[in-house]
This record gives sequence, structure tokens and C-alpha cells, in this order.
Amino acid sequence: MLNILETIDKTGKKIYLTKERWSHIRRDHPEVELEEIENTLLKPIKIVKVYEDKYYYFRYFKHKNFPKKFLRAIVKYKNETWLLMTAYFVRNTQ
Repeated sequence: MLNILETIDKTGKKIYLTKERWSHIRRDHPEVELEEIENTLLKPIKIVKVYEDKYYYFRYFKHKNFPKKFLRAIVKYKNETWLLMTAYFVRNTQ
């Protein structure tokens, strides 16, 4: 498994972004930059626990030139590892 990004979030989770997941993000959400994902994981304004093994991380990016300015990064515990599954912009942190 090739990793594009490996970081430790503010709660101590070691999170990986694989090449395969980065390809998905770039294909389906080309407006998302790698640096924005890393900033969201390191300094989120909000973390929402969706399930025991799934979290949403949010960060606000005011410089974005469209109405959706909150990046939602979805992190899932899979195969004993925290993986970034996808990231995309939304209107709010709900």
C-alpha cells in the first residue's frame, strides 16, 4: 500500500492517505488540495464521531471561490489502520 500522506491528528490517531484514495479524491473532487486535507486532520475546527470506526473532520477555508467552504475529511478504521477515505467541500459542519 503506497501512502501519499501519513500524519498524526490532534487526538493521536495515525492517519494514512493511500495513493488509491488520493486518486479517487482528485478524480471526484479536484478542488481539494493535499495541503488542505493535511491541515484539516491536524487542526480541525470540529470532529464528529459518526460510528465507532468512522469520523468526520471539518476545517473552514475562506479562500475557496465557491459557496462550499468547509472541508469534510472522512476517516475510517479499516484493517487495524486509520485511513482517509475521501475529502470534499460542504456548506456546513452538519
